[in-house]
Amino acid sequence: METKTEEFTPEVKTQRPNEVSLRPLWAYGVIGILFGIVFVKAEIVSWFRIQEMFRLDSFHMYGVIGSAVMTGMISVFLIKRYHAKALTGEKIVIPAKVFQPGQIYGGLLFGFGWALTGACPGPLFAQIGAGYSVVIVTLFAALAGTWTYGALRRYLP
Repeated sequence: METKTEEFTPEVKTQRPNEVSLRPLWAYGVIGILFGIVFVKAEIVSWFRIQEMFRLDSFHMYGVIGSAVMTGMISVFLIKRYHAKALTGEKIVIPAKVFQPGQIYGGLLFGFGWALTGACPGPLFAQIGAGYSVVIVTLFAALAGTWTYGALRRYLP
């Protein structure tokens, strides 16, 4: 069984066709570092906070996730309303999403992994930067899972 997938390949403008420069992306790196500091200070990378969330003992993480969802909704609205452009000058296009049953299975698998490891892809790098070196194992497992999905996705629901 083959599923339809959306392919996304970012266009990188370079001087020479086979050369990719990281120079235009420096702003993203700075924002990522600042975002990681916020994650650490807000205790979003705390394994104990994540476990509290999954045990329904605390509202802290639900408040953070809820505010992130609201920020995302407002951002997408503004991007569409004002036809925003990326730092590279390209128009930002948000394609329509197509539901696939595999998203349910993937979401469950993601949630189980998050509950077991106390890490999801966003805070993963912030946890490593904060000195939780054991999270490197989780990073390699996430990379292996991503590679496995890429290799098998045409056979998955």
